[in-house]
Amino acid sequence: MNVYILTLSCPDRLGIVHALSGFLLERGGNIEEAAQYNDQSTGLFFMRVQFSCDKSFAELQAQLAPFAQGLQMQWSLHAKAEQMRTVIMVSKEGHCLNDLLFRWKIGLLPIDIRAIVSNHREFYQLAASYNVPFHHIEVTAATKAQAEARQYDIIQREQAELVVLARYMQVLSDDMCRKLSGKAINIHHSFLPSFKGAKPYYQAHDRGVKLIGATAHYVTADLDEGPIIEQDVARVDHSKTVEDLTAIGRDTESQVLARAVKWHSEHRVLLNGHKTVIFK
Repeated sequence: MNVYILTLSCPDRLGIVHALSGFLLERGGNIEEAAQYNDQSTGLFFMRVQFSCDKSFAELQAQLAPFAQGLQMQWSLHAKAEQMRTVIMVSKEGHCLNDLLFRWKIGLLPIDIRAIVSNHREFYQLAASYNVPFHHIEVTAATKAQAEARQYDIIQREQAELVVLARYMQVLSDDMCRKLSGKAINIHHSFLPSFKGAKPYYQAHDRGVKLIGATAHYVTADLDEGPIIEQDVARVDHSKTVEDLTAIGRDTESQVLARAVKWHSEHRVLLNGHKTVIFK
């Protein structure tokens, strides 16, 4: 038996779950996990179903198309056994990259890391230790367009379904954001927009903050304003130094990004306008 994951959204109406259950039953499908959400503010229905079935992926796709059309569904079908092809982009801060590589290596993330792309050389040895190809592409104001073209060529060549900006400190162009819409995840400290620019933890320390945190979100042309996938915070007090805040913040960033990558790669995140629906 093959195991599949079906995600869908459509206008809410009576009988959607009944219709889908019947569709799967007629094809010998056995539902193993299901979650649903009705957004009363938009009138949309969201659902994620994991099921086993002896039919091939191509057969199911072909039969789902007319069924989904009748319910005005936006849908996506995935084979659970297939790991999500992923490219990671990083700059000079490697805590998130290191965390993702380790989690992937020990089987905690259902992804296939195909390449690491960086505008600095710092982590080529780390990449090599995991046997992951490392691509150094320098980015300047004068070469940004050419650099992004090379980056996107790597993403396409690796057939990446997910791009993770693991503390990649270059702003992507609007064109690049459009190309990666819905499949690029970024991580940043939750001080934004209060502490923009360089050394946010120094700014936070100067202001005596009591909470620090991190936000993982989808990349859009609106800087750091894409649909949020996950957030977390840590409490701090007057005794914490800048170095303490930085260390706590990096730990939080790593954990938040890892959860976002895991949920996305397990097809648990559905876009709902500027928000997300997450079936954990």
